Amino acid sequence: MTENQNNRNYGAEQIQVLEGLEPVRKRPGMYIGSTGPRGLHHLVYEVVDNSIDEALAEVCDTIKVVLFDDNSVSIIDNGSGIPVEIHPKTGKSTVETVLTVLHAGGKFDSDAYKVSGGLHGVGVSVVNALSEWLEIEVKRDGKIHHQRYERGIPKTSLQVIGDTKESGTIVTFKPDSLIFEDINFKYETLEHRLRELAFLNKGIKILIEDKRTDKKKEFYYEGGIEAFVKHLNKNRTPIHKNILYFEGERDKCSVELAIQYTDVYSENVFTFANNINTQEGGTHLSGLKSALTRVVNDYARKNGILKEKDNNLSGEDIREGITVILSVKLSDPQFEGQTKTKLGNSEIRGIVEGLVSESIDRFLEENPKDAKIIVDKALTSARAREAARKARELTRRKNVLESSSLPGKLADCSEKDASKCEVFLVEGESAGGSAKQGRDRRTQAILPLRGKIMNVEKARIDKVLSFEEIKAMITAFGCGISDDFDIDRLRYGKIVIMTDADVDGAHIRTLLLTFFYRYMRPLVEKGHIYIAQPPLYKVKKGKNEYYAYNDKELQKIIEQVGQKGYSIQRYKGLGEMNPDQLWDTTMDPQQRIILKVSIEDAVAADEMFTTLMGDKVKPRKEFIEENAKYVENLDI
Repeated sequence: MTENQNNRNYGAEQIQVLEGLEPVRKRPGMYIGSTGPRGLHHLVYEVVDNSIDEALAEVCDTIKVVLFDDNSVSIIDNGSGIPVEIHPKTGKSTVETVLTVLHAGGKFDSDAYKVSGGLHGVGVSVVNALSEWLEIEVKRDGKIHHQRYERGIPKTSLQVIGDTKESGTIVTFKPDSLIFEDINFKYETLEHRLRELAFLNKGIKILIEDKRTDKKKEFYYEGGIEAFVKHLNKNRTPIHKNILYFEGERDKCSVELAIQYTDVYSENVFTFANNINTQEGGTHLSGLKSALTRVVNDYARKNGILKEKDNNLSGEDIREGITVILSVKLSDPQFEGQTKTKLGNSEIRGIVEGLVSESIDRFLEENPKDAKIIVDKALTSARAREAARKARELTRRKNVLESSSLPGKLADCSEKDASKCEVFLVEGESAGGSAKQGRDRRTQAILPLRGKIMNVEKARIDKVLSFEEIKAMITAFGCGISDDFDIDRLRYGKIVIMTDADVDGAHIRTLLLTFFYRYMRPLVEKGHIYIAQPPLYKVKKGKNEYYAYNDKELQKIIEQVGQKGYSIQRYKGLGEMNPDQLWDTTMDPQQRIILKVSIEDAVAADEMFTTLMGDKVKPRKEFIEENAKYVENLDI
């Protein structure tokens, strides 16, 4: 019997029971990360991962996700169906065991599934525990079986409700509003993840349908991650035609790699382990970087491009403009890091380095034109990097940063504990003056920014580091950029972007976010970047003043103050506010509204910045046309 046939026949005895379900509702964050949007969407991913596991075992080729008006969701697959017979250890049906016992699932038995996804690996039981209700339908052995649960408790037994010639599982659930802050699924968030899964698992059809809006998409990529790289580069200009694609296996670990260089100056490297986006990298990324640096340098020397007197190209130079997808699949992944998205398996580095070295070496030898283009880009990057070295050194902090080395226009705070400090990046001298007067001088620093920030999406690092406003930010923050970045040297726990509530302000905000994402990404990933929310209106009636941050709040205030005797001021800029008003509305920690910037999906963020800030006009126009209908406040 082949391994795949063995997978097809997995039954109740292969479902292992590890522990009970009681703690889940008490401490949901321990199991799904949070009770905010990330945790909510993780419920869907957990069920989808089960279907992906079936696909990896070659018993399923179609998965569908359907969103309904009542905020419930169905995940449908055509796999083998969860076993329905009585489980030998629990005395309950295997379906009920899987849905009511934490960590009970086929993925915990290596004979059932060779590879398994799922970041937390908690199983569908956690989804059941955190749902107001859940219904499961299993098509298996010619019968349709059905069972309903409410907040994890079975409300019916597993019942046969019909006959069928099909097989598969349908899980439908409604998240519990007692657990989650908001149970409204975001179509775009799910769409990005499902597309990603389709890329990472070639030949699997994944569909999403939103009954609330009639949106629907179908994802199917025979090209796998090679198609993924093409997708990521659709808004960039590749500098060589052939995509380096490789797939191999060593010591029961499969490695898949796709690489293409473009004319941009940033590197875009995305790594996955068992379909999980390992945003914090890990041993597979280390193996990839080491292999790429060594092989390209060896090739350049062997072919006389690098002379004996020349220094080796750095990894950063070689990765300039690269788009990479690296996907590894292994039987026992060990995830580490702050968000459990860093692969820790030590043996993986050597496996990846060996396989990747062979594949890159072969590609360069077989494609000499592409190889020369790649090495020439790295050489150009190296020359620019050397030219930027002096500017770069200005960004490095000594053990104690002397105040004289800080930017002259920075109004610093007196507190030395970075966790208690915040710096406001303020648009314009006028607003900067009000902010300096209105702030809490002990904990709040002000850095006024003059004019538009450079669009770093279209500039190499030497140009970036020569731009005065960017130099001022780097020096003020104290943590360096790119490979010199050290978050332990950060001087402010919060970096707050405070721009006008108009089109220019939004543009400056996007330029700043692009800079942070491309050159100081850990600041975003670790939650140090915030966006201030200044009011749009001031309503005055007699001596009383009220502030509204959007049109809905304005209407509420008007209703409260009555229909007569009031005046409305529409703020066009922060400079229109006096220091007291700016403090009361936008800077006072007790009253202000600030939004934390987070990256839920690095791939989606990369696409967004490339679309908005890249060279190609057409995708930007399409994005604006597609999203114009969602604009609430438009300043003209």
